[in-house]
Amino acid sequence: MKELTTAIAIDAAPSVVWQILMDFPAYPDWNPFIRSIQGQALPGAQLVARLQPPGGQAMTFKPTVLVADPEREFRWRGKLIVPGLFDGEHRFQIESLAANRVQFIHSEQFSGLLVPLLAKSLDTNVRQGFEAMNRALKARAETGLE
Repeated sequence: MKELTTAIAIDAAPSVVWQILMDFPAYPDWNPFIRSIQGQALPGAQLVARLQPPGGQAMTFKPTVLVADPEREFRWRGKLIVPGLFDGEHRFQIESLAANRVQFIHSEQFSGLLVPLLAKSLDTNVRQGFEAMNRALKARAETGLE
């Protein structure tokens, strides 16, 4: 098992950050890592997510939504081809720091047979993708382009 965790402070209300995260049709306009999401943010729903890590190949996953707690947490679990090969539980958490300031935590827990083979890519390309998305989310939230 392997976990990646990144975080960034954003000068915006939790509702603003949540609204941006839930506006799936706008992802191609601002998100350099998760290029698209289709589906509904409802527990049990299946999404179609296209991820593009910097320096890596684009991948399309069909994760299942586990948690959609408004203004707090959005989490899904996905797999590559079959369960147990390369699974990931992706989390977006919004923690309030002050009236209009939040900590955005973007993480994923990876498990499966391929994790040791992909560990270096996870630590470099995927981490860079998380951080690029975090910065883009911060910019969008702080400039009021939600």
